[in-house]
Amino acid sequence: MKKIGKQTIKFDNPPTISECSSIVGPKEAQGPLAKYFDKTLEDEFWGAKSWEKAESKIIKEATNMVISKSGISSQDIDCVFAGDLLNQCISSSFGLRETNIPFFGVFGACSTFVESLSLGSIATEAFANHVLCATSSHFCSAEKQFRFPLELGNQRPPSSQWTVTGSGAVILSKSGNGPYITHITPGKIVDMGIKDANNMGAAMSPAFADTLITHFNDTGRNPSYYDAIISGDLGHIGKDIAIDIAKSKGYNIKSNYNDCGVLIFDKNSQDTHSGGSGCACCATVFSGYFFKQLREKKIKKILLIATGALMNSTSSQQGESIPGIAHAISIEL
Repeated sequence: MKKIGKQTIKFDNPPTISECSSIVGPKEAQGPLAKYFDKTLEDEFWGAKSWEKAESKIIKEATNMVISKSGISSQDIDCVFAGDLLNQCISSSFGLRETNIPFFGVFGACSTFVESLSLGSIATEAFANHVLCATSSHFCSAEKQFRFPLELGNQRPPSSQWTVTGSGAVILSKSGNGPYITHITPGKIVDMGIKDANNMGAAMSPAFADTLITHFNDTGRNPSYYDAIISGDLGHIGKDIAIDIAKSKGYNIKSNYNDCGVLIFDKNSQDTHSGGSGCACCATVFSGYFFKQLREKKIKKILLIATGALMNSTSSQQGESIPGIAHAISIEL
């Protein structure tokens, strides 16, 4: 692998996405992409005693599922990159503690899925034959930690997003028939001073635009090179802002750009306001929907840019702004 341009890494032997799995909660199971997910849940607890325990169970089962689907023995997986939204990444560490596979805990907020895939790709180029990457989130546990306990019944403003309940898991392999991760463009922290924790789209969209434009400058590509440019979870408001920022920089992405947070819910019938968010938003939509589109060769080139808000409840209470991050991977057949 080699660095090209300012921030992008190009792989000489690009890793293959061997298999994906996805599990989602009941609200996601009522959305427009329901048929693409491997498993849908009837309730948020899934037999567990708490929302946090349920989230750990979800990521555990998603990783077990992707290993089973791939036909690759867990003993042949060299390491795991995984993360979530909860403090100290307890969903991932508790959910995967029985795997007996070397574990790297990753936190990039809602960008964690692509961050894990980026690090996993570097690992396959450097030393690993197979790497497992996984992320999870849960609406109830996220609301409890970041905003308000659900019991309070607080009103959510129109700019707010609905944290996706679910998990997506991927196995990357040193060799295979694709689709391949050919480039990664790690993002910089971009902070435009947004302080509203109920408007994640506005906080994260400048970071998305920064990474998008950097990727184009580093690779010499333009928006038309890709069949689809997909952001992680900007939602309806953030998506519109991202289009405007890109256009102001000379890039028209409107024709082939969409957002996982926009795709996973039906805005009119599901009352999710600005759309979906959370680590599982990008992870489940890619693992459930876009991976199948690639496998069936309905699309051949995707630029996947996951976005994250690098804040916690303490920083918001102390009046801090919300730094944004966005990591990009180029996926090609």
